[in-house]
Amino acid sequence: MHQGHQQVIQPVLSVSEAVDGSPRIHATVVTFHPHPQEFFTGQARLLLTPLIEKAAQLSAIGVEQLVLLPFDESLARLSPEQFVEQILLQQLKATKVSIGSDFCFGRQRSGNAKTLQAIAAKLGMAVSIAPLKNLGDDRISSSAIRQALQQGDVQRANQLLGHPYRLIGKVVQGQQLGRTIGFPTANLQLPSDKFLPCAGAYAVRVHRCDRGSEVDLSATPTLRGVMNIGFRPTVNGTTQTIEVHLLDWSADLYEQTLIVSLAAFLRSEQKFPSLDALKAQIQADCDAARLLL
Repeated sequence: MHQGHQQVIQPVLSVSEAVDGSPRIHATVVTFHPHPQEFFTGQARLLLTPLIEKAAQLSAIGVEQLVLLPFDESLARLSPEQFVEQILLQQLKATKVSIGSDFCFGRQRSGNAKTLQAIAAKLGMAVSIAPLKNLGDDRISSSAIRQALQQGDVQRANQLLGHPYRLIGKVVQGQQLGRTIGFPTANLQLPSDKFLPCAGAYAVRVHRCDRGSEVDLSATPTLRGVMNIGFRPTVNGTTQTIEVHLLDWSADLYEQTLIVSLAAFLRSEQKFPSLDALKAQIQADCDAARLLL
């Protein structure tokens, strides 16, 4: 859901209820599920925006419906003409479609944006083609965002996205090591298909969702914190964890959902010679986060 995606979605957000008695038109986003690359390679794909997060973000900008189009062998075999007629027209009842200029569809990606526009025109369906979105001289793309996050370049990733990169998860029971050294942390459980930035410490802004409430990405984060992603080599950790220490906060967070927005990359993960050295570094991380946030 980067700036390029938002540019494609914008033309369908202006739809309104029909006044002539015809069925109501809904602003709808259609996405393939699973991702076509995952279908063709057979390998699971980590996502910048997992399904729950995608639905929340679309809702926040005014999209009314999210349709998951099952990508399987039968869909992959459809010609461009069959895709437009069977999927867009007959199944989805589309009246107006917005796509990016690099959009490809149909068997072996044989159709492109101009192909869709030509086929749709014969069927009375309007097609809007959004140009590619650039940031300076660079094209905004999911690949560029992934690369920035892997390199710890949070500022670049956030610029490409048009919003902070987020990790959304429920607080679960951890080993509570942080409490013993004076820095209690919330251990986050994320969707298994969430793409993680490089291991290390981050300055973050956090929004707490009340238990049982829906994820609201329009809410302003009110808490500051430090997040650590990694295997905790100082204590010989064997599994990767995502832990958040909230500054100036001490209440119970278990079972609450946290929306963690990345603000800055502080340092890479490292192994310290002792718990005292680790404690000193965490304090330094907190001090740095306070200045940045």
